[in-house]
Amino acid sequence: MLKLQDVTKIYAGKSEVNALAGITLAISAGEMVAIMGPSGSGKSTLLNLLGGLDVPTSGQVIVAGTDLAMESEKGRSLFRRTGVSYIFQAYHLMPTLRVSQNVALPLHLAGMATKEIETKVARALKEVGLESRGGHLPDELSGGERQRVAIARALVTDAPLLLADEPTGNLDSARGEEILQLLKRINCERGTTIVIVTHDHNAASACARLIKLRDGRVEGDSAVAGGVA
Repeated sequence: MLKLQDVTKIYAGKSEVNALAGITLAISAGEMVAIMGPSGSGKSTLLNLLGGLDVPTSGQVIVAGTDLAMESEKGRSLFRRTGVSYIFQAYHLMPTLRVSQNVALPLHLAGMATKEIETKVARALKEVGLESRGGHLPDELSGGERQRVAIARALVTDAPLLLADEPTGNLDSARGEEILQLLKRINCERGTTIVIVTHDHNAASACARLIKLRDGRVEGDSAVAGGVA
């Protein structure tokens, strides 16, 4: 589903920063993959390229047969609306909107009919175990529940690719494990391709594959013992 071919990303400034230095890798549809590496290794840059938020300086970023590096901003915007969803460490929920309204946001932006939105939101909230919390505001929820709302918002569009940036970073170990088990279930039951950027070894061990970055290059790429099959 994902293929990067000799991808570089250089940020210009007073001194050039080589965030990615010739990365080539492929991720199959339905895989659950962790990306790890020290700060400055290129993890976030790689995630931004996979999600169409940025384009490489050179090379190909092919997602579901489309080279995002060659797409216009309009084309990449459409891809971000339908082809990919995100989970962030900081949740990024709208504090004045109730849980069901937060989950419904991407569907409203897509212009979907109200009845269909209601059906999809109810399904997504049930999938993450929050069907009874739809009327609550984010500050009435625990950190784990807020992350579940963020996951429901990601699921509601039925995007085939889910990118997660430190999804357990703000959670204690117990709540973090609950989120990891939920992501594993989504991967197994929906067949969603999931790519997790993390510093958390527990999060990496929940995946089937671990890609290690260092200095903008792939340092290691291996199966994870006991990860998602």
